[in-house]
Amino acid sequence: MNTFIALLLVVPPMGVPVGVPVGVPASVPSGVPDVDAVQVWNEQALAVVRAERASDADAARTYAMVNIGMYDAVNGIAVARGDRQSRTPALRDAKGAPARGDQQAAALAAAHAVLTRLYPRQEKSLSDRLTADLARLGTGPWITAGRAWGETVGGDVYTARLDDGSAPVETQPAGSGPGVFGQAWSGVQYRNMTPFGLADAAPYVGQGPPPLASLDYAAAFAEVRLLGDAGLPDAAKSAVFQYWSLPTGTAQPPGEWIKIGLAVPRPLPLPDKARLFALLGMALADTSIPTVMTKYVHRHWRPQAAIQQADTDGNAQTEQVPGWLARAGNPGGSPEYISGHSSFSGAGAAALAGFFCADRIPFTLVTDSAPVDPATGQPWRRSFPGFSAAAADAGRSRVLGGLHFSFSNFDGLAMGADVAAEILAKRLLLRSGSTHHGACPR
Repeated sequence: MNTFIALLLVVPPMGVPVGVPVGVPASVPSGVPDVDAVQVWNEQALAVVRAERASDADAARTYAMVNIGMYDAVNGIAVARGDRQSRTPALRDAKGAPARGDQQAAALAAAHAVLTRLYPRQEKSLSDRLTADLARLGTGPWITAGRAWGETVGGDVYTARLDDGSAPVETQPAGSGPGVFGQAWSGVQYRNMTPFGLADAAPYVGQGPPPLASLDYAAAFAEVRLLGDAGLPDAAKSAVFQYWSLPTGTAQPPGEWIKIGLAVPRPLPLPDKARLFALLGMALADTSIPTVMTKYVHRHWRPQAAIQQADTDGNAQTEQVPGWLARAGNPGGSPEYISGHSSFSGAGAAALAGFFCADRIPFTLVTDSAPVDPATGQPWRRSFPGFSAAAADAGRSRVLGGLHFSFSNFDGLAMGADVAAEILAKRLLLRSGSTHHGACPR
């Protein structure tokens, strides 16, 4: 069975927790306003990534840490209460969790603790937001206990990831010769980052592009030469490319999948929502590892260089076009194989479809780089029938932009889906009772 299709068989999230000991508040007392901590603090993480101009891998790591902090804080309190629906931790066990702590307060404080440590320049605005959110919850010993626990968990999540291989920044020198990416590129340390959820990222490294002299390479070459050519204006293709382009200063491709998760029209109780975004965050962050590994190993040239230098590739079916330029307006800043937009999209789509046990959940999205719709004068607001449809569109946009060959798109989508499959199957499972049901990991 195709891996991506198999992911759609995952059991949906569990319901409202049961088994809370008598006298322990399940959340906040009746009548106290609620705060959607997962929604609010993912939005804060997106804003920080934009403001800090984080890379795609840095952004994915940030989203994972914030959501793991919230999940472990919420789940730790459930464990302390003896809740039968409590689950295994992501990074921080439940030791010290207060059975009488408020889970929303814990989630808010955990996210704040992670983000302020990762991005101390944003501390003022983040602390102002935390103060406002806590004020909405009111006061009481359960709020105080939840906040203190969340701060501990967030700090521990940050500390646990300090030496995870995501820093210091490393650069691969420029290569040379037919088929080889000809520029230096930074961020290659992510190939050695410790995974959040995978046992080992190495098995997911792509097998590589087809040989330059092959017919498969020539076919992909011909496709991008036409569809991605800046000299062949096509407003529709350019708009799709721009919609998914997501350069520095946006929430980055992983951030769009966080936004898609937030846009899903299915309300969830806090423990389930925290689990959803922890799984999604882990899938996105861990996908960055084999993505960078694959680029580092194969160092494949981008279409612009490939088409301009086709006389060197040894393939009689490719034709050199010295002045060919990519529709994107730039040649691309890292090796071509594999497409990171595609791998992140494959992971995001598979994680969401797996969690909800359904791919075809319609949603509407305005990306951070969406072009203005001439009909409305507003950023292009697009509706998708489901997660895989959006992932396919995002991956295809890279071919339309002249930045990737189709084999890098397809292999990237498969890579991300496979990473998500392992995480869904093996992480954040129930602590007691049946943790699996058929092919669907719980």
